[in-house]
Amino acid sequence: MAGSDPAARAAPAACEAPVAPDTVKILIAGGFGVGKTTMVGSVSEIAPLRTEERLTEAGLGVDDLAGIEEKAATTVALDFGRITISDRLVLYLFGTPGQQRFWFMWNDLAVGALGAVVLIDVRRPESSFAAVDFFERRGIPFVVGVNGFHGRHPYPPEEIRESLALPDHVPVLLCDARERGSSRDVLIALLDRLIAEAEGGSQLTRPGR
Repeated sequence: MAGSDPAARAAPAACEAPVAPDTVKILIAGGFGVGKTTMVGSVSEIAPLRTEERLTEAGLGVDDLAGIEEKAATTVALDFGRITISDRLVLYLFGTPGQQRFWFMWNDLAVGALGAVVLIDVRRPESSFAAVDFFERRGIPFVVGVNGFHGRHPYPPEEIRESLALPDHVPVLLCDARERGSSRDVLIALLDRLIAEAEGGSQLTRPGR
């Protein structure tokens, strides 16, 4: 229209399209009954997807319930949750099944994963040895979360590190998988490791930086 402001007519074209946040796939792994489903559920901002089935007599002699006799259900495929770390970063969380007969799924779940949290139950630390080996062999960065059931942490992080023969660059954190803030802190520690190890810079941005 004659007499209209050219700058005003050009304004809509100058508007930038909103930028979608980066999405990062993270695995929550560990042995049977260490708290993987609990962690995904505590920290997820959406109702988590769970594939739990009740433990039955068919698992007697197969599933080791020593120390977790109260456990009544188990993940048979995966858990899925999501947490927004910042307006530029969203984490997709995939909890792995812990029973040995479902470990074949770990290879598929690990495809595209940028990092992992390995949960340890200090009552049964040997149940998570295989998870540590899995990520070390594949070169997938991970942190160790020592899940203190009922809020108890009888062993300091360095003692846990020594028992698992972990190198110094692998963070070991005491946590409570039931608490959202505690689970989030473990994820933030993993992001810090990923950023520190990224070659040539990273698109991941730590909140507040």
